[in-house]
Amino acid sequence: MELKVTTWDREEPPTEEDLKAELDEQELRIFNWSSPPDGIFAGHTHGYHKILYVVDGSIKFEFPTRHETVSLKAGDRLELPAGIRHNAVVGIDGVACLEAHIY
Repeated sequence: MELKVTTWDREEPPTEEDLKAELDEQELRIFNWSSPPDGIFAGHTHGYHKILYVVDGSIKFEFPTRHETVSLKAGDRLELPAGIRHNAVVGIDGVACLEAHIY
């Protein structure tokens, strides 16, 4: 798995059910989580591949070793390989996400 961002390209915003259906097709266990506005997630890595959809709000991920920053909004998808260091800052409206892990 490569680090990949897929932006939502439809005019109408996604529903949580639409995004869950995308993950269900891959037979992945889905987790819901949210964070209030301006939440901060300090730098860390994961021992699994992560697929994340933003359901509502926004979040900015930074990948310091890659000198990359990615801002995600509703409908956007992030595929994050295991072991990539990242931190994140939640937008001013908070964020709600769906997430799946691939071991």
